[in-house]
Amino acid sequence: MPRKLVYYVAVTVDGFIAHRDGSFEGFLFQGEHITDLIREFPETFPAHLHPLFGVPDEVRRFDTVLMGRHTYEVGLREGFTNPYRPLRQLVFSRTMETSPDPADALHREDPADLVRQLKTAEGKDIWLCGGSQLASALIGEIDELILKINPVLFGAGISLFDGSIGPLDLTLADRKEYPNGVVIARYLRTL
Repeated sequence: MPRKLVYYVAVTVDGFIAHRDGSFEGFLFQGEHITDLIREFPETFPAHLHPLFGVPDEVRRFDTVLMGRHTYEVGLREGFTNPYRPLRQLVFSRTMETSPDPADALHREDPADLVRQLKTAEGKDIWLCGGSQLASALIGEIDELILKINPVLFGAGISLFDGSIGPLDLTLADRKEYPNGVVIARYLRTL
């Protein structure tokens, strides 16, 4: 079965993945949805939070994570240079000279070319962690979109996609609503 590129991200009702400064205040980190996400996607929780949330050190769905520089810098500001170990971490940046961690590969080339190569290799699915510029650059390669929709409006911030991306037809494959207002929606690319 071919590997898929999955854009799996938290988002507000009005389509923002973070505030303008890159912070996430307003997203819900407690509730039944967290239990389900730990069970389905344990590898997507930053490694330093595993003990706090009781996350097992398992790789279930993804073995590779893609991040833009701004997304990577969220953990870097807190001193975490390898946030999603044991995943293969690929950071895309045109401005970073070197990676602060030898386990993280820094890439400057076209991300779509690299993703096409990754899709042909053996392995689990590829997680597009963020951010909006990288998601826009990879719009043609995204096979699945999993949104953790939080019941909050930011009004402004970093959008799910940066700029105009053109139409992308999606089919709702699954949706689960939680008592705290969080909705997990899974969309597949319509071919």
